[in-house]
Amino acid sequence: MVESTTKTAGIDVSKARLDVEIAGSAIRTSASNDAQGHAELIKWFKDHGVTRIGMEASGGYERAPAEAFRKAGFEVALLQPRQVRAYATYRLKRAKNDRIDAGLIARCTAELESVRAPRDLRLAAMDEHLRLIEQIEDDHARMKTRREAYRTRRLKGCIDREVARLDRRIEAERALLVKEIFKHEDLVRRLQLIESVEGVGRRTACTLLILMPELGSLTREEAASLAGLAPFDDDTGKRRGERHIAGGRFRVRRALYNAALPASFRWNPRLIALYRRLTTNGRNHKQALVACARKLLIFVNTVLARGSDWEKQATAG
Repeated sequence: MVESTTKTAGIDVSKARLDVEIAGSAIRTSASNDAQGHAELIKWFKDHGVTRIGMEASGGYERAPAEAFRKAGFEVALLQPRQVRAYATYRLKRAKNDRIDAGLIARCTAELESVRAPRDLRLAAMDEHLRLIEQIEDDHARMKTRREAYRTRRLKGCIDREVARLDRRIEAERALLVKEIFKHEDLVRRLQLIESVEGVGRRTACTLLILMPELGSLTREEAASLAGLAPFDDDTGKRRGERHIAGGRFRVRRALYNAALPASFRWNPRLIALYRRLTTNGRNHKQALVACARKLLIFVNTVLARGSDWEKQATAG
């Protein structure tokens, strides 16, 4: 267990309320989840010598307080819900309420060896926009599937009009997102480098730019693990289990998987060769496609690390 002299507070976040406890003590308070409540807690934290604050991701309700506390100079750790659940299991804690959760979050945060740097606020706003686009795309796919169940001409016409409307909305929102990216010279350069990799289109490039800002500073293994494309061993004793990918950033993995299919059949010669070699050696289609998605991510990571586009990389190699 990591011993820390940093005074840490944990916050259980809900839409209307913030319940707070200082790690290793019974000191607690609560406040409303609004600007006034954030200001009250900032003063309370300073009065009690708190320097690190932990909170669990909570459907977006944590964003405003996290930003306010960071601006006030506190170190803020955003924990994944499964981190807190795993910690509660480790501590054999089964009871659950807002006060207990705040204490668990505080102790879990206190044991963190380090806190990840805050996310670029520009990308955080773009992430929200990208999520809306993804949700509209899901609606579009469901509507097209729904059409197959109808035979009445009028009803099919209604669905066709809705599909066309969603098509227009998706294109408009994508254009607005790209327009926002092009306001920032550094993001434009990163986008151009990502798009230089054969098989990575504008849609996939935007996803990687926004959801994986760490690309270019990671090893190939770290990049694959972060995207959930790293195969993990499943061995015990003499048994050698099948390796599986797990965890990671689902939205990134989905975008790469979708891009890998056309890239490994048409657009990227290296991926085409990789796919053929793997399937020839007995890998099934899905296994080969996951390997191609992982390789595509590695190409992007390398391009960003070196700062030169794919054409120059391929020529140099």
